[in-house]
Amino acid sequence: MRVRSSLPTVSMSYVHAVCTAMDVPPATIGALLEQAGMAPGLLSQPGARVTERQFAALYRLVVAYADDEMPRLFSRPLRPGALKFTCLSLLDARSLAVALHRWSHVLHLLQDDFELELDATQPISRVALAQVPGGRSCKPVALDLMLKLIHGVASWLVARRIPLIRVDFSFPRPSFAGEYQWLYPGPVRFDQPQTALHLEASYLQMAVRRTKVELNEFLRRAPEDWLFVSFKDELLSQRLRDHLAQQLPQPVTAEAAAVALHVSTRTLHRRLGDEGTSFQRVKDELRRDMAVQKLTRTREPMAAIAAELGFDSTASFHRAFKGWTGDTPGVYRGRARGA
Repeated sequence: MRVRSSLPTVSMSYVHAVCTAMDVPPATIGALLEQAGMAPGLLSQPGARVTERQFAALYRLVVAYADDEMPRLFSRPLRPGALKFTCLSLLDARSLAVALHRWSHVLHLLQDDFELELDATQPISRVALAQVPGGRSCKPVALDLMLKLIHGVASWLVARRIPLIRVDFSFPRPSFAGEYQWLYPGPVRFDQPQTALHLEASYLQMAVRRTKVELNEFLRRAPEDWLFVSFKDELLSQRLRDHLAQQLPQPVTAEAAAVALHVSTRTLHRRLGDEGTSFQRVKDELRRDMAVQKLTRTREPMAAIAAELGFDSTASFHRAFKGWTGDTPGVYRGRARGA
């Protein structure tokens, strides 16, 4: 089976932060990791990577274990079915602004830790999570996942990936901050006064386009369709990543890539810098993620994988992969098969 996907992977540092915040006993998390197709030992290896599908499977398992759609992240659990009935209440809203206003009332009924605030009076609108006076302080992961849920559902409702002017988080910059490049379609800032999304007000006037029939498929795939939304139309780094994936195993220079993407080489480097990355980093992360996909989902020989990813030898592939993850490809594949 050939895997040509350029989908990003998720760092175990991020997975570990999520599992820790969900307060599930280590022994239980180990069992759930195995059920999701991940070796429990990977949780202690920050350099390891897992696929989006594996992370989504783990999230669903923790939801079932905790009987909570935001597992133990808030003072009151969101029982399974909360997201479904929330979305049902939004489907007949005449615009996204009305839908988000309704959602703020639903959240007020469901939990006591924060309020959803919508400011649509300015050209740049703000959707914020404000702590309830006297309420429990929200964990950073709780704010992250709730904000991602709001953005993912909002994008789904209008059937369009909503680009963001910026994303603010009230907590300090975590060690895995690089993961947010793939989770949010806009620059992310930390240590801000309030956790919030900033977007053009015109998006809030867009009509809600989804139906009850479409909602069933959206929920069946949850959390994939709200956590891992594709934003390749907005980010140049994603467009570059997809272009490089199509050209493998042939090497591509920054100059050639700029021509293919219809920008100057200088603009390519500048915009990648604005997105918090670089040409070499995009190239390395693409090959790393494709290697993880192949090692966990296929039985291709190491030499074949190295050749498909554009390495001149198996040895150079081994050195690069160990630099990316801390493990050799063989050890990494062995752990995946063990799981």
